[in-house]
Amino acid sequence: MTDQTTEEVVESVEDVVEAASVQETDPVAALTADLQRLQAEYANYRKRVERDRALAHELAIGAVLTELLATLDDIDRATEHGEVTGGFKSVSDQITAITTRLGLEKYGTAGDEFDPQIHEALMHDSGADVTVPTATKILQPGYKYKERILRPARVAVTDPAETPAE
Repeated sequence: MTDQTTEEVVESVEDVVEAASVQETDPVAALTADLQRLQAEYANYRKRVERDRALAHELAIGAVLTELLATLDDIDRATEHGEVTGGFKSVSDQITAITTRLGLEKYGTAGDEFDPQIHEALMHDSGADVTVPTATKILQPGYKYKERILRPARVAVTDPAETPAE
């Protein structure tokens, strides 16, 4: 902090009083400045409310999609075993279409490079057939909504085999 003398404080108070008296002498300028400030505050408020509303909407959809992940896994397993037929086939197709339309994306394929930000390693192995850590087996697919990871892909990771030092 700086030490101000009494004279400096009195001068700064006088400057503020003088500025206020100038605005009092010109009421149109003072009212115009107030109106502009209020308009700017209202515009900022509207933008903030819209941003918060959009975020709340995305979070709500993300929460519903997260609850549906177990059902989607069951549908995938039933499809792999050939048990999705008849009326259940149309229901599973509708559920898949709705989640896709809402923006749910399934990811994780065998052979992808392992990324700990989007993959969860459940098994670990090493092999000579890979040069970088690779997700060699997808145990459970991952899902994301927009840019948010709802569930990481659960994978078996294979690291490159270590070669003996020469």
